[in-house]
Amino acid sequence: MTKLSVNINKIATLRNSRGGNNPDVIKAAIDIQNFGADGITVHPRPDERHIRYADVFELKKIINTEFNIEGNCREDKFVRLVLDNKPDQVTLVPDATGQITSDHGWDTVKNHDYLVEMIGVFHKGGVRVSIFVDPVIEMVEGAKKTGTDRIELYTEGYAKEFQKGNKEKAIAPYVAAAQKAVELGLGINAGHDLDLHNLKYFSQNIPGLLEVSIGHALISDALYFGLENTVQLYKRQLIS
Repeated sequence: MTKLSVNINKIATLRNSRGGNNPDVIKAAIDIQNFGADGITVHPRPDERHIRYADVFELKKIINTEFNIEGNCREDKFVRLVLDNKPDQVTLVPDATGQITSDHGWDTVKNHDYLVEMIGVFHKGGVRVSIFVDPVIEMVEGAKKTGTDRIELYTEGYAKEFQKGNKEKAIAPYVAAAQKAVELGLGINAGHDLDLHNLKYFSQNIPGLLEVSIGHALISDALYFGLENTVQLYKRQLIS
């Protein structure tokens, strides 16, 4: 079954908006794991507007599932943070400085040499690497040549088309990209705008899908359904 990694950035955003430590990000991560999540994802950014670098060190102490740190490896501080904490996985995202949220994958052809270099740095540190890519065959093929272990399919395009009712159109490029990844021996993750409405269809149709990372939608749903119930609702969407 596809694993669910919960991105807890939005819990940190709420905490930071008021100051203090309510909600407690560390306790939330412990509870989310106890509620059945298969992993915890964080995406620290230089301005620390949600997850703080100090949070990552504290989270490392309590995560007993899978720890995934996302971020821009062009930031030296991010690279040091990952190597100091040695998560199970680092997901490399080509964010611009100050970007509100991730909105595209790597051009794995133009950035081949750079990605080879950075993936080598993390591999040397004993960390599995996934890189954010759009559902484009050329980008998947390029990803293979970088030496990455996995790709994370950027799913905003899928979510938008799905919402319009175009299920087949929405899923088609992702199926093709995933088939190519399987053929090349790459692991497949996915994330961005996956939710309770579109997750099941995606997970049932993507071959080789190992893990989804979900944050904004899941935390938003938790306002209505409660955190424990929401984690379970998302887990159920991943049952074939």
